[in-house]
Amino acid sequence: MHYAVPRMLYQAGMLEHLYTDIYADNACLQILTAVPARIMPAGLRRLSTRRAEGLPNDCVTAFTSLGLRYSLQLTRAKNPSQKTHAHLRAGKSFCEKVVQRGFRGVQGVYAFKTAALELLIAAKSNGLYTVLEQQSAPRQIQKHLLNQERARFHNWASNDPDEFAESFYRRECAEWEYADLIVCGSEFVRQGIASCGGPAERCVVVPYGVDASFHFPLRRRRNTALRVLTVGAVSLPKGSPYVLEAAKRLSGKAEFRMVGGIEVSEQARSELRRHVELTGLIPRSEIWKHYAWADVFLLPSMYEGSATVTYEALAAGLPVICTPNTGSVVRNGVDGFVVPIRDPDAIVDAIEMLSENRSLLETMSSRAKERSGSFDLASYRNRLLTVLGGAPFGGNL
Repeated sequence: MHYAVPRMLYQAGMLEHLYTDIYADNACLQILTAVPARIMPAGLRRLSTRRAEGLPNDCVTAFTSLGLRYSLQLTRAKNPSQKTHAHLRAGKSFCEKVVQRGFRGVQGVYAFKTAALELLIAAKSNGLYTVLEQQSAPRQIQKHLLNQERARFHNWASNDPDEFAESFYRRECAEWEYADLIVCGSEFVRQGIASCGGPAERCVVVPYGVDASFHFPLRRRRNTALRVLTVGAVSLPKGSPYVLEAAKRLSGKAEFRMVGGIEVSEQARSELRRHVELTGLIPRSEIWKHYAWADVFLLPSMYEGSATVTYEALAAGLPVICTPNTGSVVRNGVDGFVVPIRDPDAIVDAIEMLSENRSLLETMSSRAKERSGSFDLASYRNRLLTVLGGAPFGGNL
């Protein structure tokens, strides 16, 4: 979430040091700004945004070679096993590099799932308080839901088995064991940990918040087809087949745009393009243009942690249609609709309702914007610091 946690900890005087993989420090930014924007590849534009505004460079350490190597391995991965293996190796290497640097007299560590185990073990052995953020549902939950989707849409993605899925899940469980506190973005995540036999008593739900610095132009309502936006990877986990089904049924009544990397077969991609506009990956700094284009936001995910794009959509004044598994803060029938997973009928009904009742669209848009006021970075910081304030330590992380 664009370094939200370290930024908030720094503002509270609680951040001693941030370790990350790839980071656009001042030297990197000077090089990037020398490249004209019109010819700069999208990857470099995204790199230029990998920086935490307000954090001094001397409190950030980036393991750039590790991050570049990991990114290259993911790019070259030909199947799920290779991707998971690369992720596990990078997470272990990252932790080892942090541990080698020492703990600099801190009283606690705040780490993120699957890039935390060796760090948490070392921290506990040094008597430090350990906080783990579980950004998404446990891998066992994901695997179960994804296997069901693959069976339903066998032409959409590879059915190659993930040989390292069990290793990934074991690493997750081990991290839970060494965490004094597990921060979950939603009740969906907390329940997922509990259903896997994890320590639900050490889990706390802290809904996210997003930077409200985007300035959305005044949206002029039109009486033409409703514009429906989805942001996130075009994939089975994001419920992309159900976006396609809705687009087919609502042809002429609604326009659909999907923003994000495309992770489906060429056959599925070809079918999507006949009914949906696909943008591919874009830099984060350009995402506001797509929110400004839209009338409604749609995210029928199979699983998430607490999808930050739903928070951004609310901030943009967009009614949000999502599933319970997105872990959103959307209130059904108030500022959007919460529909069951795998239910294109419910998606179509919700979009048609907003298309045919423009006063309802306006009302829900206003409520969405109002709702977002409780989920900006300031309110997120207050929630997180309240939780950390109850921890039995009084220093920096």
